[in-house]
Amino acid sequence: MAVVNEKELTAALKKGELSRIYYIFGGDTAGVEAVTRKIINAAVGGNEDFALTKLDGKKLDMSQLEELVGQFNMMSEYNCILINDYNCEKPYEDMRGKSADEVTKSLLAVLKNIPDQTVVIFNVTGFEVEVQWDYKTRRNVIKSKNKNKKLADFAAKNGTLCEMPIKTSQELARIITNKTAARGGAITLDNAREIAERCLCDELTIENELDKLCAYAQGREITREMIQEHVHQRNDMTAYELAKAVASLNANAAFEAIDEMNITKDNRMIVFHVIFSTFTDMYHAACARKKGIGYEQAANDFGYYGRSFIMKNAYSYSSRMSVEKLRKCIIILRDTAVRMNSTACDPRYEIEQAVTRMLKESK
Repeated sequence: MAVVNEKELTAALKKGELSRIYYIFGGDTAGVEAVTRKIINAAVGGNEDFALTKLDGKKLDMSQLEELVGQFNMMSEYNCILINDYNCEKPYEDMRGKSADEVTKSLLAVLKNIPDQTVVIFNVTGFEVEVQWDYKTRRNVIKSKNKNKKLADFAAKNGTLCEMPIKTSQELARIITNKTAARGGAITLDNAREIAERCLCDELTIENELDKLCAYAQGREITREMIQEHVHQRNDMTAYELAKAVASLNANAAFEAIDEMNITKDNRMIVFHVIFSTFTDMYHAACARKKGIGYEQAANDFGYYGRSFIMKNAYSYSSRMSVEKLRKCIIILRDTAVRMNSTACDPRYEIEQAVTRMLKESK
């Protein structure tokens, strides 16, 4: 079956076509889990208690796996093995005396002998497998420097490889409208897209916000006003408001955004990472604009797969700042990160000071 998308994989399963090995990964972890569930259902149906073995990829024992792969199951046509979060970059927590490549080599030796009655599923939900856009195949491919590529390529050659990328806001908008209709409500595509973008295309967050909105609307159409009142923008979007304020030299708006982020010692690095990532997005956008590249092409070039709206926002907010000024802002944030990591400082004070310096540099 080789390299497929979700639709192609689902169609094959409906036809009863099962591979002996699957590698499922991608930024849409909910999608990874959903596809994994479909494969398991196709393989063992309601016999999971007897025919499904779940293994932790961080503690994978090759001898145990070899034994499990060769087993026959009297209760099901297939013997199904699910291995979650096996990382070829670092197979074990303690790698002393071991080479990652040698461990993967021993794993592939086991997988070369998968019998017809066994289905082995590798799925990745706990770490990122880096990809890049391949213009020749018009697909994402795992970066050659990533050691997981060897296992993924093996799966593609001997079974099925499927990436579950983050869905675009437009794709999620259609899902939101359908789910709203199923609950007896209504919402326009534009408003559904607004929900998706406020939640940064995170399906779990979208599901929670949609539950809240449908309960509030009670069958009425979900309006933009309801969304603005009840769907809180994630810190990522608030960071864009902060960046927009810096670019506009609006100190009041900048410090209002900091207030909204509610920075504490517990969440300081998470919030800071969001701010730093936002200015990095703007720097990417400014560099691409300087070269005359549109935001959709820039989103592909910089790896914003399925999240081109983030690059679109970055294009808009960075239009008032030059590449040089954005570079200075990133240097200020870098120095702030050093202080926050090395001293017992007040995180909010450090971020306020960084914003003050960035406002001066933006003039």
